[in-house]
Amino acid sequence: MRQGKSMDSSALLRLRGVVKKFGDFTALKGVDLDIVEGEFFTIVGPSGSGKSTLIRLLVGMDELTEGSIWLRDGRIDETPANLRPTCMVFQSLALFPHMTVGQNIEFPLKLRKEAPAARRARAEELLDLLRLPRSYYDKRISQCSGGERQRVALARALAFDPEILFFDEPLSALDYRLRKTLEKELKDLHARTGKTFVYITHSLEEAMVMSDRIAIMKEGHFEQIAVADEIYSAPVSRFVAEFMGEVNLFGLRADDAGLITSDILKIRAGVAVDNLDPGGHGLLMVRPEYVRFAGGERAFDFTLTGTLHGEYALGSRIQYEIETTGGMVTVEKLREDRLNASEGEQVTIGFDSAVTHFIREAT
Repeated sequence: MRQGKSMDSSALLRLRGVVKKFGDFTALKGVDLDIVEGEFFTIVGPSGSGKSTLIRLLVGMDELTEGSIWLRDGRIDETPANLRPTCMVFQSLALFPHMTVGQNIEFPLKLRKEAPAARRARAEELLDLLRLPRSYYDKRISQCSGGERQRVALARALAFDPEILFFDEPLSALDYRLRKTLEKELKDLHARTGKTFVYITHSLEEAMVMSDRIAIMKEGHFEQIAVADEIYSAPVSRFVAEFMGEVNLFGLRADDAGLITSDILKIRAGVAVDNLDPGGHGLLMVRPEYVRFAGGERAFDFTLTGTLHGEYALGSRIQYEIETTGGMVTVEKLREDRLNASEGEQVTIGFDSAVTHFIREAT
């Protein structure tokens, strides 16, 4: 696993050797993780990768099988959920429908037996923070829109004044436009509060927009942890490369003299590939936006020829699929640079070494 940041004993939250088993099934396989105070840390992965299991352990809803969880200098894995300085925002939000907005926000303060006036003052502060009118204090939850309910759930979580807020796919049930709005609001809220956010999602788009760092989970372990740009441009494995969006992968190898060869690509003489050592082999990755249609006198480090298979409009971009002897290759262009070619025509595409990333494979 690639961490992006080294293990740090001064981190706010630390996991060491965390294992979770359900009978004979191991959901988490010795997970290590450091989360820095004030960080927006997002965990993404396919269904069944272990991300929801992990967050249930972090908030105290499940017990560890092995390992430890530390908050600052103290272990919290044996501390009951209600005594941990953390709070969870669920996908379902778990708001009380029979209560008003104000009563929902004040609920954790009422449990702490704070005075009604202090509760009201704090609820109004949180309404301001979440950019809801103070008049919403007496509004019924059933009268609130999806976005308003999301903000109320966030306000209630912040009323606990937790050190860490955990989020379990809170935006997944919302429509696209509202989700995009709330992504930006969550990022802004994180900046304004300075709280540590740990966010679980299956949406790469959410992770890329909001996060300081992203962790990619696969089969109970972290495949890679790094900032979004690094994971996108320098994935450590085929799994991460393909999980992070459209990608083209080509097999490459180097003989003992260092000469690079490919069964598919035509390689310009003298081209070098970082991390491809003599006798090594692996995958050359290039994202679709860096592939160009060849023409004129422009020479590329790598080229291949195929048949234009399809053209797909993606808003401001056009995506092309090129059928080659090695499979389908994807090319993306801005709409104003649309290709003047018809389906079935033969085209040559190319790209340079500088826009590629090589993924080494074990020998």
